[in-house]
Amino acid sequence: MKTDQINAVVIGASAGGIEALQQILPRLPKGYHLPIVIVLHIPSGQRSYLSELFLTKTDMLVKEADEKEVIKSGTIYFAPPGYHLLIERDFTFSLSTEESVHYSRPSIDVLFESAAEAFGTHLLGILLTGASPDGAAGLKRIQDRGGVALIQNPDTALARVMPEAARSLLLPLSEQVLSLEEIVLLLLRLKR
Repeated sequence: MKTDQINAVVIGASAGGIEALQQILPRLPKGYHLPIVIVLHIPSGQRSYLSELFLTKTDMLVKEADEKEVIKSGTIYFAPPGYHLLIERDFTFSLSTEESVHYSRPSIDVLFESAAEAFGTHLLGILLTGASPDGAAGLKRIQDRGGVALIQNPDTALARVMPEAARSLLLPLSEQVLSLEEIVLLLLRLKR
């Protein structure tokens, strides 16, 4: 698995995602050098408190992504509720209200597919716990574009559907299926 040239990390999760992220994000040190962009399925029409929650749990800057915002290193971005979050080729965000994907907006597939086009071989995609197949096709796109695709071990996931869908689509090597602890250790080892 090649991880020496990663410039960005994208993470997708659904059911059990907050608990999984609470095991990952607080372990990243202040000054962590990569941007991390996250889609966590939350119902449309509700205010998201994810930024506030994780701002108290990590030393990194945490915020909701804004339209046309330039992606900055050392920042954790969450997709706002009710919008697909896309990464453009100029490394800015765009928000879309196009149709839901797998009944979700924001959709993990939409983020992952756009990030794969923008970052190519310099992208790490991580699909965590969830109760829908959203994210599996996007993770395959990351792998097809030469990026690194990782899946939370379904045996450790609160909801197995999402990581199982990705595992069946990617037919991954064993090193691509990791526990949350192994994911943290890999993130801490990344060089830029």
